[in-house]
Amino acid sequence: MDKIKLLAVAVVFMSACAPSKTVKQQQALSANETEEVESKYTGPKRRIGVVEFENKSAYGQGRLGGAASDILVTELVKSGKFIVVERDRLSKIMEEQKFQSQGMTDPQTAAKIGQVMGLEAIVSGSVSQFGVKKEGSDYLLTQSKRQVADVTVDIRLIDVQSGQVILADSGKGMAKSTKASFLGMGTKGGYDETLEGEALRAALVQFVANIASQLNKKPWSCMVAAVASEQLYLNAGPDSGVMPGMKLNCFHQGAEIRDPRSNLVIGHVEELLGRAEVTGPCGDSGDCAKAQFTKSTGASAKSGDICRLAK
Repeated sequence: MDKIKLLAVAVVFMSACAPSKTVKQQQALSANETEEVESKYTGPKRRIGVVEFENKSAYGQGRLGGAASDILVTELVKSGKFIVVERDRLSKIMEEQKFQSQGMTDPQTAAKIGQVMGLEAIVSGSVSQFGVKKEGSDYLLTQSKRQVADVTVDIRLIDVQSGQVILADSGKGMAKSTKASFLGMGTKGGYDETLEGEALRAALVQFVANIASQLNKKPWSCMVAAVASEQLYLNAGPDSGVMPGMKLNCFHQGAEIRDPRSNLVIGHVEELLGRAEVTGPCGDSGDCAKAQFTKSTGASAKSGDICRLAK
């Protein structure tokens, strides 16, 4: 009977010794500590780029930056609100345009690259803090070990048209992994590498709604990719939610407008071209749509002109 009781107790303890994980996220705060604005926008998807994050922590030997940007790309795409250009394509454009890799940390350079790719915004960021600590307890019958990963991630959302940082956010995430044993039996092991990704995801998932809300403060826009026989070819199509019948106001952008005090670009001189209506997709491409002017000022449209969703 005593052996049966001891076996029963062992089973209970062993079930308690199974590995367990906990993931926790903390509220992200923008630079001006504004509360998140719930967006009611249901229009076309925003076209943005995500560059590889810097790893400013003393941990991870550089891999945390790439992991952070990959996770953010995944979360942005999952939201269904964005067309996301990944860092590999951005890097290729940078090489073609002869930009230095460190240029992505400069908002003005990032904006120029975004304009070349027809983006509305670019997200850059850094893993500013990352740490793992170990905790444990050692009793007569049981031993437990817990690893806790804490991470802080900072992001900047750069408006491509102005080159200004329109959102600065900081998010924190935490992940825990607990392993235990009974009478020397149970789960043992070294560092749990999955904690890195889980802590990063907990910190980054908070940014998606804030990015969407910030971009939704301005009208959705796309670019004219080509013009032929009074037909406009846009760099956004069905994949972005651009459908026949959509009304657009199109503009030619001229010289930069700079704030005389800060010398920052605050806009461009614009010439109204007219109002256009989307007529359909460009063949089988999901990233292209055709449009025609329904009202025109007489000025000729050309590649690089801007079309914004009409109110």
